[in-house]
Amino acid sequence: MLACQQELFDLPAGEHFLNCAYMGPLPRTVQEAGVAGIRAKAAPLAIGPEDFFRDADRARALFAGLIGAPRPERVAILPSVSYGMAVVARNVKLAAGSNVVIAAEQFPSNVYPWRKACARAGAELRVVARPASATPGQAWNGALLEAVDGATALVALAPLHWTDGTVFDVAALGARARQVGARFVLDGTQAVGAMPLDVTEVRPDALIVAAYKWLLGPSGMALGWFGPAFDDGEPLEEGWITRGGSRDFQGLVDYRDDYEPGAIRFDVGERSNFILLPMVVAALELVGGWGSEAVRDYCGALMADAITEARELGYGVEEDRWRAAHLFGLRAPAGVELAALHAALERRRVRASLRGTALRVAPNVYNDAGDAAALMEALRAARG
Repeated sequence: MLACQQELFDLPAGEHFLNCAYMGPLPRTVQEAGVAGIRAKAAPLAIGPEDFFRDADRARALFAGLIGAPRPERVAILPSVSYGMAVVARNVKLAAGSNVVIAAEQFPSNVYPWRKACARAGAELRVVARPASATPGQAWNGALLEAVDGATALVALAPLHWTDGTVFDVAALGARARQVGARFVLDGTQAVGAMPLDVTEVRPDALIVAAYKWLLGPSGMALGWFGPAFDDGEPLEEGWITRGGSRDFQGLVDYRDDYEPGAIRFDVGERSNFILLPMVVAALELVGGWGSEAVRDYCGALMADAITEARELGYGVEEDRWRAAHLFGLRAPAGVELAALHAALERRRVRASLRGTALRVAPNVYNDAGDAAALMEALRAARG
């Protein structure tokens, strides 16, 4: 079992930060990488052409290892999930009468592109509602499978719902998408780094992950894995660094139409950020060193007793089979208002988020038994 990693962070004493789904704190090594990058950029005499590629290559390899991808060149360096989804939207052609399947209330970056694309093409955006149950996971997964039909062009989901941690069986949903010839796209921001996800098993066509949550990296950076369906795709930008021969700076005046292999063509312009990219590398080294399975198991063991007691107090929690270990929702029992519950948490300096109808709790490896105990004290107080 992974030990608590609290000493690697600068979280204030007395604060119970159970809110990594909101924003991951920067580990000290990631902070130091950013400071070193600022110093290097302050006097860039030592920055050479090879430095425009070294950290990018390293980030691709580390992220590929984290998601079980055998080819790092299939990883693109992006600024955000919305950017990655825009790449997908540009390269998935919808026909009039086709449909795109999404889950209700999923994160907006994985909704707005499909709303616009469907409106332009005369396609249907098929939003699968959450079943009216305290434990909707199994029924919701079934409804999503049923929503995918012969007219489905794209299924755009996440491995778990960002508001309450309801797990989606992405292996089964991906298989269903392939069965009807639809593309399968995942926003892995709330999953990758905290639960196992292997692209060779799940087989998405694209997986986009923001760096600032469970990857414990900076804002303004994301990583995207793009499968063979996008090998000849059109990027959003025509950057110089994504072209063949770009490592030869003297030859940049010899313009080329060919791209670097794989998904490198989708890299954001100025991807060689000498401050943010070293931070991403440091974060991926740390998270990859722990392993997603170890992070999941740590969070699961830490919160197991709290979840048991929360259920006994009448709080609604999804069944374990359909609930993530690192992110879960608590739905207040009758007579307990979410606002009152949140106030009870604030009085005890427990940091969690209200999302939809749930109190979202999101521990990570810097949390300990004291954080779980503070959460339970607040739940009891709100219950009366």
